Amino acid sequence: MKKGSIIKGEITAIKTYGAFVKVDQDYVGLIHISEFSNGFVRSIEDYVNVGDVIDLKVLDVEGHKLKLSFKALHKKKKRYNIILQSGFSPLKEKLQEWIDSYEVKNDE
Repeated sequence: MKKGSIIKGEITAIKTYGAFVKVDQDYVGLIHISEFSNGFVRSIEDYVNVGDVIDLKVLDVEGHKLKLSFKALHKKKKRYNIILQSGFSPLKEKLQEWIDSYEVKNDE
């Protein structure tokens, strides 16, 4: 096992500060709460649950204990990209018309 590896692990316990992971018979690890997202993490259960088997990135190896990252592999799309992809295309299509309309009204 080495730093930078991508591994599969099973979530075995969740605490307020992170989630414990069983990787195999030889390795266990911790995903610190700061390694779930670059933003505020209200609840780790918003990302994983006990029993989930997920891909993780190894940040460090200390004997048979691993420091792991969830966010390195599971990045969320930025909110504005999701909005544009999920049905707000009329806004994009109408924007220039609304700007032109506003300029005409202000010129009067």
